[in-house]
Amino acid sequence: MPHDHPTASSSSAYPVTFSPIALGPRTARNRIWLAAHATEFSTDGTFADASADYYAERARGGVAVITMEAMAVHPTTRPRRGVILAYEAAVVDSYRKVAAAVQPHGTLLMAQLWHRGRQTDGIISRLPTWAPSPVPDTVYREIPHEVTRREIDELVAHYVLAARHAMEGGVDGVEVHGLAHGYLLGQFLSPATNHRTDEYGGSFDGRIRIVRRIVEEVRQVVPADRVLGIRLNSSDGPGQNGLDNADWVRIATEIESWGALDYISTTQGTYLDRMQIYGTSAARPAGYEVADTANITRAVSLPVVAVGRITTPEMAEDILASGKAQFVGMARQLIADPLWPVKAEQGRPDDIRPCIGANWCVASFARGPLACIHNPQVGRERQFRQDETRQRRRRRVAVVGGGPAGLRAALTAAELGHQVTLFEQDDTLGGQVNLIARAPSYREWTGVTDWLTTQLARTDVAIQLKHRVTVNDLVGRYEAVVVATGSTPLRHGWTARRPERWARDAAALPGSDQWNVYTPVEILTGSVELPNRILIVDDTGDRQAFITAEYLRQRRHAVHVVSQYPQLGHAFADGHDLPFAFGQLRRSGVTFTPNVEVNAIDGDTVTLTDVFTGETSQLPDVDGVVLILGNTANDLLARELDGAGLDIHLVGDAQAPRRIFNAIWEADTAARTI
Repeated sequence: MPHDHPTASSSSAYPVTFSPIALGPRTARNRIWLAAHATEFSTDGTFADASADYYAERARGGVAVITMEAMAVHPTTRPRRGVILAYEAAVVDSYRKVAAAVQPHGTLLMAQLWHRGRQTDGIISRLPTWAPSPVPDTVYREIPHEVTRREIDELVAHYVLAARHAMEGGVDGVEVHGLAHGYLLGQFLSPATNHRTDEYGGSFDGRIRIVRRIVEEVRQVVPADRVLGIRLNSSDGPGQNGLDNADWVRIATEIESWGALDYISTTQGTYLDRMQIYGTSAARPAGYEVADTANITRAVSLPVVAVGRITTPEMAEDILASGKAQFVGMARQLIADPLWPVKAEQGRPDDIRPCIGANWCVASFARGPLACIHNPQVGRERQFRQDETRQRRRRRVAVVGGGPAGLRAALTAAELGHQVTLFEQDDTLGGQVNLIARAPSYREWTGVTDWLTTQLARTDVAIQLKHRVTVNDLVGRYEAVVVATGSTPLRHGWTARRPERWARDAAALPGSDQWNVYTPVEILTGSVELPNRILIVDDTGDRQAFITAEYLRQRRHAVHVVSQYPQLGHAFADGHDLPFAFGQLRRSGVTFTPNVEVNAIDGDTVTLTDVFTGETSQLPDVDGVVLILGNTANDLLARELDGAGLDIHLVGDAQAPRRIFNAIWEADTAARTI
């Protein structure tokens, strides 16, 4: 079907991306759309000051449209404390606060109204979950209450109430959510989850009835000069017994025929496979949703928003120029770099901080406010703006260590005007990220350090490689020192269940000093010649065991992973890619044994103890053992500098071995205090 393609701008390398387009009664200044995503900045059900700052930064960066985070339309859909309560009157003033911060930049602001249905629980709300039928979700496993006709009327009324609040708050439009991602309205639409026999079930017309009621009644309170859109799936995903692309094309054409909407925003997936919703770099290729979206675009005349790991300006331009969609939607990429549009329009694509698909953003809001693995600005945009204008004395700064922490500290210090020298004892920058990337699924993670290295090359930072720093290199030459010397893998063999064995003078695990016992660094650097059958002992529950196992399987080693924990990989489960990582390794032949710890290594035999029963067993024919126990901080230099009269900052693994996020956050924070 025909679409409006305004004349492309000739002032950009990406002319279609930066051309304006009509969006109902409004005009979007370009085709870049910040898709809705959780932030958890709220503490009281309304938008916080941090919310306004966060969205304003993306508007300042050049996005045409912002759809704010999904907002609850009813008390029965409150999965986390940080959710905005769109049905409460108190939200109106907070809308005005966000609108006042965003709209002066020429960005349209949309409120997304949402009910999760069965895909939540009642722990926060203390209410039963509501759904069309009492079918539990695979994640929360709470049996929902089957809504009555009266309660359906209540749900429709709450969507309308929430839309009215958004209009009173001065936003540019409303996006009806709930059809996509397997939420409430999608549960009504899908025969897999709607088993009703009344007028809201059975036939296609019955299953879509509640959606039509909501759209038409919300349109009554959204004036003709404001925008009304809808978010729906382009596919529920393979193997889900739900709605496929053809079903969603039919739904989209039906919804358009009602004549109430101004645009359609697409996405994919349900909680049966959340990698279909926000796939990591390992689980989903860039642009993985676009082909299905294109089928919807061809079937309707409304503008369509495409999403699905769209990261580069080249990718965006291709999608738009080929008519697969009229807008490109991004969430994670604009979290990573809110200035993506400005940098692209100015012809600076290499300056864009890449989203590496690590899903730290997803993991972070499971426990607290939104964060990005390598953008420390997220959630403290106002502080960054103030730092840019604060007067400070130029100081001579040494940064010791060229991993993520050292690179970030050096870049931030240089950007703030300091004279910086970066020392690295190896012949390359990047630190442990270089090792992570040895596993094919994690190659994109080098985007963190590659970007930092590229940005450093554009400053006057002096970089000295193959230089092991001593106290004498620093004292009398520098005023401030950032120590980012990283960490070293432990190899004493004991798990965290044996804290008394971690003392420096304690005896190591019997056999842990054998020739065939390795650390993951030795494996990933290829510095040792490995035998065939490898046992990985994982006591961290993090990605390192999975990375090492993948690396070994790529080289055709037989791999068995054991852990004291009931679930391996639990430490990265919040990113939701654990099922994918497990499945990938299991398909490749890796075996797993939970609930055991190693209590001896004797030649090629490993003795295991069940952590619950104390029962022992033996694994024979183990050619090599990899110990993943955690790391010890390389903090000797910082201790030697204590009392030397320098401004010392110990950051990242050198302070306490943790995650890339912590390393970059601490390094940036330290540089801002110099």
